[in-house]
Amino acid sequence: MLRIIDRYLLRELLAASGAVGAVLLLVVVGGTLSVTLDRVARGVMPASLLLSQIGLRSVDTLPLILPLALFLGVLLANGRLYRDSEMAVLAASGVSSAGLLRPAALITLPAVALLALLSFWLGPAAVRQSDAMVDAANRSLLVIGMEAGRFVELRSRNGVVFVGAMSPDGTRFERLFVHESRDGRVDVTTAANGELFQDRVGGERYLALYDGFRVEGKPGEPGYRMMRFARNDIRLDEQQADPGRRLEKRRATRELLASEQPIDRAEFHFRLGLPLSALLLALLAVPLSRSAPREPRYAKILLAVLAYVVYTNLLNLGRGWLADGTLPAAAGLWWLHGAALLLALVLLRADARSGARRGR
Repeated sequence: MLRIIDRYLLRELLAASGAVGAVLLLVVVGGTLSVTLDRVARGVMPASLLLSQIGLRSVDTLPLILPLALFLGVLLANGRLYRDSEMAVLAASGVSSAGLLRPAALITLPAVALLALLSFWLGPAAVRQSDAMVDAANRSLLVIGMEAGRFVELRSRNGVVFVGAMSPDGTRFERLFVHESRDGRVDVTTAANGELFQDRVGGERYLALYDGFRVEGKPGEPGYRMMRFARNDIRLDEQQADPGRRLEKRRATRELLASEQPIDRAEFHFRLGLPLSALLLALLAVPLSRSAPREPRYAKILLAVLAYVVYTNLLNLGRGWLADGTLPAAAGLWWLHGAALLLALVLLRADARSGARRGR
């Protein structure tokens, strides 16, 4: 059964962490919206998937912001106890600074479990679903703005395309007309029907034309050629590359464990590092929250954010080093977590000694 003081401290921690988490979530959703709109503008995905992509991509980003929300929440809640002299009252009642670890653990351990669920399962599943929706949409002519009864420009081929009818999903069409010009020559292609296909997942898109004619030649000169075809493929404008797409992010955790590829091992250690970072950052926040009674409320926020940025950047650097073989797979990211744990223990020991001296 929780003590009264533990329930009080737990409420403070939940309130602070919840407020910080809500603000960070708004920032993440705003950033995801910006990235998603950019992908729509570049033709990587259709506008109809905007809301679903924001939701799925936000799930993938949550493991990056929850450690910071927990870190800042513990720092702010415990720091208020020192600034308002409540910690002095608690110390007089027999609650030392080490006693703050118990309520911090009550909020940290469930958060770490949630982070592990997001990092190992929900996050990769959201990425797979997001990519599957985009890949399915890219097999539709609607993505490139083609509509029945409307001329559409083919920029890379210096031409236009027209379809008379189109299926509701935009994958099949009828009565197609294509006009191209290059080097002073014109190329006119017609087809009774056809379909859109990709040569591979996320690859180039082609129009497969069936039962048509092709005429090519230079205007004003003889020598036009005409041929009839059963099938003819025309490549559409290339999709702009999506720089944020990493295939290893889509893989299930069990696939990463079974793989011997360095890039897969690096991704697994990164996923493992996210919940561990939340645990270690919350442990660091307890000694860092000590402050003078009249110290400004947000005096240590900059230090906390800097510590988080350094930690996450080292996580990303370590993942890159593991992927390219700079670090051996056996080393993983344990060197970083070990250093953070050692720093937290040193600060906790120093904080306990400082509290003992004040008590004497």
